[in-house]
Amino acid sequence: MSGPLYVPVLPAKSHARKAYRQLSPAVQAAVVPLWNLPPRPGLHPDVLATDVRQDIREVSRVQRHHPAWVDAPFADEAQLSVLADVLSADAEVSPLRPVTGPERPEGHRAATLEHARSTGSGLGIRVTMPGEWDDAVAHGVRDLVARVDPAAEADLLLDLGAVRADRPDAAKESLRALDTLMPLMPWRTAAVLGGGFPDVTARLLEHGTAVEPRWDWLVWRELTSSTREFVRRLAYGDYGVDSTRGITRGPSSGNGGPPWGALRYTTDESFVLAKVPTRGPDRAATIRAAAREILALPDFRGATAGAGEAWLRDCARGQGPRGTGNAGVWLQVGNVQHMTYVARSLQP
Repeated sequence: MSGPLYVPVLPAKSHARKAYRQLSPAVQAAVVPLWNLPPRPGLHPDVLATDVRQDIREVSRVQRHHPAWVDAPFADEAQLSVLADVLSADAEVSPLRPVTGPERPEGHRAATLEHARSTGSGLGIRVTMPGEWDDAVAHGVRDLVARVDPAAEADLLLDLGAVRADRPDAAKESLRALDTLMPLMPWRTAAVLGGGFPDVTARLLEHGTAVEPRWDWLVWRELTSSTREFVRRLAYGDYGVDSTRGITRGPSSGNGGPPWGALRYTTDESFVLAKVPTRGPDRAATIRAAAREILALPDFRGATAGAGEAWLRDCARGQGPRGTGNAGVWLQVGNVQHMTYVARSLQP
């Protein structure tokens, strides 16, 4: 089995696509994203098809010749059906691998299996585990694996969901799941995904700056300390600098958001969040002060570490409102520095 070092779960939105594009070639080579399409409930079928097709083409353009997975885990059956149709239509020019799972509608599973058979690109099987491992889930995965064409390759994406302090046994439960799932077939890739980034709320940022442990990274360290033979073949995955709840947001309505946002920075043990205003007379000065606060961290890796750190330096040193960004830019910068740091941390 061969595969990436790092599997970030990214929303198929402009800020995430720009972040991936800004990664250095060496980092891109170690990263294979799992792109999540935003939910679009209640749209007319023609509008839905147009929007999904646009999502796929934008992500395919970013990926170019690099493989990646695409999924719609929050979609209803109509959107899943459209996604399957669009992937089939663009199969010859798209580097994207479709994802299904044991709990998905039968029509979606069948379409994904056929896509894998006809294109030779394989498929991802996403197994969600938001709590304790349930052995009953294994039956659904086993049935799905039995339907995979022998010539097709499959990827195991074990998604733990949100990983916080309230899940002290997440590593042990992951091992229980992997003990069952790994022997089912010779997986092309096997990745363990966890959402360690906190929900960004006014309460979290009531003191201006928050430092939150990287719980998912701690789980990964515990998981990979196991003596099980398959551990060395696992890929690490996370939700970047967004929470598992945040990534479920639909496309922007264009009606504006809250009057505050956050600059985000990743250290070895923690996520650092600095509250910044989205509007108001002191907006630019406050954002630049927050950037200087991040630059002053003992764990700041320097402006040459990547495009994210370079932006923070330029923001901190700049004048006036230009170069202070907005909510999308702050997410983009946060993901660039995070993905760069994580990929390098995983290098042997």
